Amino acid sequence: MTGWFSRHRPELRLSLQMTVAGLAAYAVGHLFALSQVYWAVLTAVIVMQASIGGSLKASLDRFFGTIGGAGWGVAVSVTIPHASVASLGLALAVALVPLAVAVALWPRYRVAPVTAAIVLLGTAGSGGVAAAALDRVFEIGLGSVIALAVALAVMPSRAHLLLFAAARDALSPMRDLIVLLLRGIAAGSDPAAVLRLHDRIRAAIERAGAIADEVVRERASRLADTPDPDPLVRSLRRLSHDLVTIGRMLTTGLPDPVQQRLAEPGAVLGAALGAGFAGIGEALLARVPPPDLDAVATARQQYDSAMRALRRDGVARALSDDDVERVFGLAFAVEQICRNLEELANRVREAADMRAA
Repeated sequence: MTGWFSRHRPELRLSLQMTVAGLAAYAVGHLFALSQVYWAVLTAVIVMQASIGGSLKASLDRFFGTIGGAGWGVAVSVTIPHASVASLGLALAVALVPLAVAVALWPRYRVAPVTAAIVLLGTAGSGGVAAAALDRVFEIGLGSVIALAVALAVMPSRAHLLLFAAARDALSPMRDLIVLLLRGIAAGSDPAAVLRLHDRIRAAIERAGAIADEVVRERASRLADTPDPDPLVRSLRRLSHDLVTIGRMLTTGLPDPVQQRLAEPGAVLGAALGAGFAGIGEALLARVPPPDLDAVATARQQYDSAMRALRRDGVARALSDDDVERVFGLAFAVEQICRNLEELANRVREAADMRAA
């Protein structure tokens, strides 16, 4: 049971924050005697995200979307008579069409057409349509503020920590994939296993890219003093591309004369790279300097020596053009992945140095 709680700590923290935000919005809404307190409660729950940066973005998007939708809804309501069903349908179309186009272009403001429809179709009350619209803006703004306050006060989670976790989740299958691929110099690799690992890598990098936007927002709002997240995400993408390239070179085993020379140094290099991926991933989570990559450098030298011997002995002259392209394409991809891993280690080192400072 303890292990389950440890694995799902981010999800449990978010559920606690959502609950606290909803209850706080309910209490404050009644304190202000809001006519429709549920808008504040719903907003507080909806905009609560896993990180402070995510909650800030969701709060601002919902608040500005509400202002735009409410303003447009009031304008349509007072300019187009809508006493009949047909005229109300026309007014609704006029209200929704431009806002729907805006949402198609900027999805983050999807609350705008919802708010416009509510203003147009809802009961205005004694204060009129404008007063009802102002009520909605206040209720949703209050819910947004409460959600952000809860995100800052109740077990706050910084976006860069989620970014590091997502990066580790990408590096873990990268470790397994590089070992699998370079062991496949002799006999090729299992395509299904390779595809599954690529899918995991791609999903984790996409998640890291989305979280990087939240990190940027926290930095811009001075809620966190962390390194620019874009170089880290770029390094992950470059490594993923290198793995795709290596996989293409090794869809089948290399020719026998090449296998005899490259299989062993390739397997050694794969193991060293895999250990490097794993060590950097753990260093990210712990926010400590990455391990040295001396083993990777040594293994790469051995692989390069085997390639030089292959050229010196003229092994490539007996190969087909396709096999020559695969052998030397693999050598280039190996060089690139080693360089990009070192670049990633530098990014992790910067993050650790900033924390120490």
